Amino acid sequence: MRDFFKYAAASALGTVVGLFSLVALLGVGALGIAGLFLNSAASETEPEVEKNSILVFDLATDIVDAVPYSGPSIVLEETLSGSTYRAISLHRALASIEAAAGDDNIKAIYLTGNTNAGFATLKELRMALEKFKADSGKPVLANNTIWSERDYYLASVADSLYLNPAGVMELNGFQAEIQFLAGALSKYGVGVQVLRAGRYKSAIEPFTRTNISPEEKQQTQALLSDLWQEFLTTTSKARETTPEAIQAIAENQGLLPAEAAQAAGLIDKVAFYDDVLTELRELTDQTDAPWEEEEDDFTQIGLDLYSETIAVDGGDKDTIAVVYANGEIVDGEGSAAGLITSDGLSDTLRQVRKDDDIQAVVLRVNSPGGSAIASEIIAHEVELLAAEKPVIVSMGDYAASGGYMIAAPGDQIFATPGTITGSIGVYGLRLNFKEIANRNGVTWDVIKTAKLADIDTISRPQSESELKLQQTFVNTLYDRFLTLVAAGREISKENVNQVAQGRVWSGTDAAGVSLVDQMGGLNAAIEAAAAAAEIEDWQVEELPTPPSLEEQILDSLFGVGLATKLPWAQDPISQEAMKLREELSLLKTLNDPQGVYMRLPFTTEIE
Repeated sequence: MRDFFKYAAASALGTVVGLFSLVALLGVGALGIAGLFLNSAASETEPEVEKNSILVFDLATDIVDAVPYSGPSIVLEETLSGSTYRAISLHRALASIEAAAGDDNIKAIYLTGNTNAGFATLKELRMALEKFKADSGKPVLANNTIWSERDYYLASVADSLYLNPAGVMELNGFQAEIQFLAGALSKYGVGVQVLRAGRYKSAIEPFTRTNISPEEKQQTQALLSDLWQEFLTTTSKARETTPEAIQAIAENQGLLPAEAAQAAGLIDKVAFYDDVLTELRELTDQTDAPWEEEEDDFTQIGLDLYSETIAVDGGDKDTIAVVYANGEIVDGEGSAAGLITSDGLSDTLRQVRKDDDIQAVVLRVNSPGGSAIASEIIAHEVELLAAEKPVIVSMGDYAASGGYMIAAPGDQIFATPGTITGSIGVYGLRLNFKEIANRNGVTWDVIKTAKLADIDTISRPQSESELKLQQTFVNTLYDRFLTLVAAGREISKENVNQVAQGRVWSGTDAAGVSLVDQMGGLNAAIEAAAAAAEIEDWQVEELPTPPSLEEQILDSLFGVGLATKLPWAQDPISQEAMKLREELSLLKTLNDPQGVYMRLPFTTEIE
């Protein structure tokens, strides 16, 4: 194992050396590299909105619950891949759509591409597009070759909905497939012992079972049913059909060719791109202009570029801080994409609390949880902040387990129907490699000064007394979790315990059991924060700020975040390899000092 890490480190070092050697061979030194990045950034001109433009919303644009950044590491990724990675914060996306309604230079919004956004995020974007149509009277058009349910949930808002003649619409329902490892672990001699508080806390089941438990089946079926019902209700209303009609298609057809989708009233027209282009050119008053060779031959501006044209300087306005808590919760300091560090987020919350220019805070939580201790550290900072300023919580796609703990002290909690929340519980896994090691001639012996000195060993199973001791600790953490939620939600701990037990809830059901106060998105939470602070004219400041130059470069070279967006990661085999890599990388985030966690099952993916 030591050799593995040695060779892996050598390989990573070789990659860096090779990269900079290549640059050196080209006659570019360290200053040249910095100059390359700076020149690349400086060469970008300020975006402008031409008259009669169409706002193009490429659904592949990453709508993130964070402040997106574009530094040298991004430039390097794009240079190597030959593609452009686009990201925009949800707040900026919503603000851009709102601004487009009153912008005389914007004639319409055009949706295209495929999205990976969660249903809670898509709900907020869809509401913004509906408001855009109602406020401006401008049309929304949508065109694609393949409409998945996720895409269609958003695109069904369009006034004109197109599908390529060779295209297909996926309409076959939602499913959650869980991978179980217990059989493999047993086969290879890896022992697993469990600590758990909450009978629905199913994150440990893939390591201990070979099938779904009744409790996990119950909560996942309820969650899927709520999400599916939201999909049926929203899309059927938009297309002037019935939920029953779409359900029948999902049951009996699943994949609809373009003509069948049109016959069912799910799209408006079967059309090749040149037909759609004709309508786009009519909207931009280009019918008499000569056609150029470029495919996208109409006056347009992308959503990400358009967001840069929106004024963000609020002058002397009051400030509402939107603090993003996005990703796995881990113990530690600093910042990294997809991670919430206990010290990093706590420091941001502390700065916001001490900043007299900030009148209210929206805590945007998009997290499945993680380290139990890190979650409680952050939750304490939220409590301190809420004692001095209004704190409104806006839940994203996930705000569960540790993610719910950090949300609970907020004055109000907003969620959407597609939010996955709850999962109030604690678990821990104790692995041992005694059997597999012994089979291969590896043994251990120990010398210790106290009975419990080797309680964290992987060389043997835990004794009953050791498990009992650690279970007591887990129970204590669970009780602290219940106490914190009860205080934050102002309900009895007994009532919290009834809806806790590790159970996962949809946003809709969470509101019914008092875990959520209001149904609404990020903008609704911002307005509630303004009302709570009694301010009428405000600006929004998004925090925390992006990582430093050094952190961006290291993440680019060694991280897994952007790697999944590169072109060579898009074939099916590479996608599965990247998925496995991401799942295995989660093991590195399980760094709680006591080895106990408040997290959703990370082997479940809803499709």
